[in-house]
Amino acid sequence: MHRLVNRSRMSGDVHVRFCEGLRGRFPRATRLVIMARYQGNQLREFTESKIESWLGLKLNRTKTKIVNLQAHGESLDFLGFTFRYDKDLRGRSHRYLNSGPSKKAINAEQEKLRSIINKEASYIPLPKLIEKVNQHLIGWSSYFRLGYPRVAFRKINWYVGERLTCHLRRRSQRPYRPPEGLSYYRHYRRLGLIDLCDRTRC
Repeated sequence: MHRLVNRSRMSGDVHVRFCEGLRGRFPRATRLVIMARYQGNQLREFTESKIESWLGLKLNRTKTKIVNLQAHGESLDFLGFTFRYDKDLRGRSHRYLNSGPSKKAINAEQEKLRSIINKEASYIPLPKLIEKVNQHLIGWSSYFRLGYPRVAFRKINWYVGERLTCHLRRRSQRPYRPPEGLSYYRHYRRLGLIDLCDRTRC
């Protein structure tokens, strides 16, 4: 009995320290992810009561959901990343937790690149425009380089190349062509355009 009481007290102390760590001022739109090995009504009711009554926050019920990442096809989007379990790359039986830029983050990045490479930038020399694109790409890729971003990085690489090619063809009175013997991609690379996959383990 003595051991049981001690364990109960220790568990209570841990619980109190955990709850104390949650105290503080929160922004109006706070996103919270709670990871648990087991999910159930008891955990959900406890969490909701602590957030709403103890912390004084209001839950957005329409955006609150329970996700079982072990289930096939389930994923979690948080802070621009998508987390999900994928098949092993080498064909083994187990799965691994994969993280990378979410579809929403990729679409937002494409919109940002569209705003940089547009008809209003026609007066900017191509090397200067590429330098401006690089500055943005370095910041974006530095945030998303953790995990397995190669699919998203390749998509952005392709998108940048297509935007630059359309941009050059639009601003030139004659059909624009890269120097003889070079593809558009190699031409842009010679002018300094970075490859996102060179900055990570694509």
